[in-house]
Amino acid sequence: MNVVLTLNRKMLDKLFLKFNKYKKASKNQYITFYAKLPKATISVYNSGKVVFQGEEAENIAHQFGYTATAQPKQQANIIGTDEVGNGSYFGPLVVVASFISDKDVLFLKNLGVTDSKKLNDSKICQIAPQLMAHILHVPLIVEPMKYNKVIASGYNAVSIKVALHNQAIHLLEQHVSEPIDHIIIDAFTSEKNYQKYLSAEKNKVAGKVTLLTKAEDQFLAVACSSIIARYLFLKNLKALSLESGMQLPSGAGKNSDYVAAKIVHHSGPESLEKYAKLHFANTKKAINLAQIIES
Repeated sequence: MNVVLTLNRKMLDKLFLKFNKYKKASKNQYITFYAKLPKATISVYNSGKVVFQGEEAENIAHQFGYTATAQPKQQANIIGTDEVGNGSYFGPLVVVASFISDKDVLFLKNLGVTDSKKLNDSKICQIAPQLMAHILHVPLIVEPMKYNKVIASGYNAVSIKVALHNQAIHLLEQHVSEPIDHIIIDAFTSEKNYQKYLSAEKNKVAGKVTLLTKAEDQFLAVACSSIIARYLFLKNLKALSLESGMQLPSGAGKNSDYVAAKIVHHSGPESLEKYAKLHFANTKKAINLAQIIES
């Protein structure tokens, strides 16, 4: 069980005092406080985000304002969304919203639909086109050039996802002729943050939106969106690789730094905006590496 909350200073102080005896060192530079309890762990990040994990996560989170949202039991009449590419330096950010009706459930189960993280890329590329042909969905692909412009205009890594999830659902709602009982987003931020950033968006979703952690494991609609989004991300990354003349890796590890440094060395730092998300720390690392290569 995972629960994510964003706490104010007063609540954080209460948490520190209560669980200080369970405090452990963390290797993650972004975690300021880590506690390991008998049946749960608590990770407090620099941003104030707190992640409760484990068997007792929900019970502990209740002490700090968490209210469990009743989860739907059904698989049909649900819109589910997921995104891919937000953690990858190269390539686009892709958000997909899918609607699952009664007639889709058996088809999806027979196809072996599950969270895209549990499927290899070969399997994803095999079944995603079938999903796209049979399932009502809306894909939004923000390629690096556009992504960088949006970030430069004032959006951040979270608010851009809020905007895209909201827009994908809004567009899909207009094409669904059946009743929509639930709208589920695979949670990437807290409910409070989501609503804060949503207030700046012009279009608003008509139905009630529920953010759930690991929703792709629980709902076919979210899993379907996850697979389609991964497929579109891979397809776009391949096209960008061909354009750049280099194999652009997924993720944001050291390999991304080295590839980006080669691009900078051959074409200059400005060329990265066509292939990469510039606000990632990889950009600075790549420029520094390129200077070493040149010297």
